[in-house]
Amino acid sequence: MENLYFEIQIEAPVSKVYKTMLGLENKETYEAWTSIFNPTSSFEGSWEKGSKIYFVGVDENGKKGGMIAKIEEHIPNKFVSIMHYGILDGENEITEGKLVEEWAGGHENYTFEELDNGTIVNVNVDVSPEHLDYFKTTYPNALEKLKNDILSKIKTDSKIKI
Repeated sequence: MENLYFEIQIEAPVSKVYKTMLGLENKETYEAWTSIFNPTSSFEGSWEKGSKIYFVGVDENGKKGGMIAKIEEHIPNKFVSIMHYGILDGENEITEGKLVEEWAGGHENYTFEELDNGTIVNVNVDVSPEHLDYFKTTYPNALEKLKNDILSKIKTDSKIKI
């Protein structure tokens, strides 16, 4: 696997960025930015340290699938480490064999750095060679969507308060 690094600065408080990215107050905020990867992207489970979590979507035939992972570390507003270890194929969990070998043990890490004027989100993700081009183009688009969604929500909220 190869480790890819992405970074985006968002002019919003770290708590807002963190909660929106993970969908902690509203799962739809997670689903919005990850829809860039798959329009039906979602998660099932908990973001708590040690928890099992599924990153799921539905394919063109309506079949549910995705990744099985464990939250290895979770420091609120600072850092989340996800370790992928299996594939969900319908309701079947596959944690051994050729289908899993390319992903098993791969990490996806989010670091949130608070600035005076916002937040920097750093993403480190392990990617198999055959998916490098996809993630190199898709991840920046997903992060840009996250940023635009947060800024749009802040703008809407400030208009409501006036």
